[in-house]
Amino acid sequence: MTVTEMAGVVRVRSHQSNSNNSRHFSRLIKSCCPNPDAPSHSFSPFNPIVVVKPKFPTIRKTSICCLPDDILYDILSRVPLSSLPSISAVCRRWARLVDADTFSLLRRMHARLHPTLFVFSLVNTTSFSTLRLFVDDSWNVSRNDVVPFRLPSDVHADISHARVTAVGRKVFIVSRFNCLCFDPWTGMVKPRSEPVWPRKRFAIAAVNGRVYVAGGSPHASEVEEFNPDTNEWRVVSDAPRRRYGCVGVGVESVFYIIGGLKIGGASDTRAAEARAFASSMDLYDVASRGWLKTRSVPGGGCVVAACGAHGHVYVLASHAVELSFWRFNATRNGSSGSGTFGEWCRMRPPPMPAQVRVGGGVKYSSVGVEEKVVLIQVNKIQANVFIFDCVTQEWSSAPNLPHFVQRVATICVDC
Repeated sequence: MTVTEMAGVVRVRSHQSNSNNSRHFSRLIKSCCPNPDAPSHSFSPFNPIVVVKPKFPTIRKTSICCLPDDILYDILSRVPLSSLPSISAVCRRWARLVDADTFSLLRRMHARLHPTLFVFSLVNTTSFSTLRLFVDDSWNVSRNDVVPFRLPSDVHADISHARVTAVGRKVFIVSRFNCLCFDPWTGMVKPRSEPVWPRKRFAIAAVNGRVYVAGGSPHASEVEEFNPDTNEWRVVSDAPRRRYGCVGVGVESVFYIIGGLKIGGASDTRAAEARAFASSMDLYDVASRGWLKTRSVPGGGCVVAACGAHGHVYVLASHAVELSFWRFNATRNGSSGSGTFGEWCRMRPPPMPAQVRVGGGVKYSSVGVEEKVVLIQVNKIQANVFIFDCVTQEWSSAPNLPHFVQRVATICVDC
């Protein structure tokens, strides 16, 4: 007998007996006869229960923090510069990504990096005012670009004679007893280990990813090297001259210590030697850890500004009543096409305004920006900006900067 026939017999018998248990038998039949539309569940002591999966899997919500590093790199590298401080403050992982070299390479690939000029102007002995300038034809400076630069709360020192240099995008500010690292992408300032010798009005430059300082100390002639990766200072050599008020330039693995005065005063017997220091130049080869043949600026004078650009060292010298501008060929492989290594060439001086006098009340600061030299002249009235094109060898004037105090330091990084 089939299941259908058995069900019919049960219903007939229950009707003939006038029983009230029809529901009971109906439930019994349903329990014995599986529904063909329902999913199959088989159970035996030897077979486990089969769990039927739903037709559509459950969708889990994924946050941006769960993305792998390569996808995060590609997303975050496209954000504008103004958003980088907020990104670095999200978490330690994002701060690590922003600080990596891969992030810089991706921003450059996406055309998000541009040469940017930072002008540090001293407000008082413990704070700077930072001016950010994008190097273009407009040189527009808005109020949002002027950012107060303050020391961390745990650093209390005099930075009135600090010098600046840059390794990659990190700007290092070195004073007599402190070394600070300023990140222009995030706006953060972090203290680093202090130099071995306290210095004042010394030479500083970045060469091959390291920071080098020399001069500015009456008690030491040592040249110091700072490794940003290990946060350590060490003495690497002794300078031939003990200078004060010198300028540092780094080009082609060479640290140039230019100008300044002989420490110890310029008495009558030392006056000629002091003048020789003002136009001389010592060359320290970072790769070989040795000193190259010393060079001097032709015509003498007092070096007031110097920088490296386009494989050359550009020097501005003061002659009491006039200025001279010189180019020193710093390319040692002979590929520059502008003479042999160490050759001097006189260039046109900057077109200074007639009302500005050359003297002790005028300060200069210069920096190389790709194939250009940016020269800033600060006087009591205004801050003039001049741009020298190293290819065309022509000067041009840029809009003046806002009012500054007497000391400025200029550096260029990619932002």
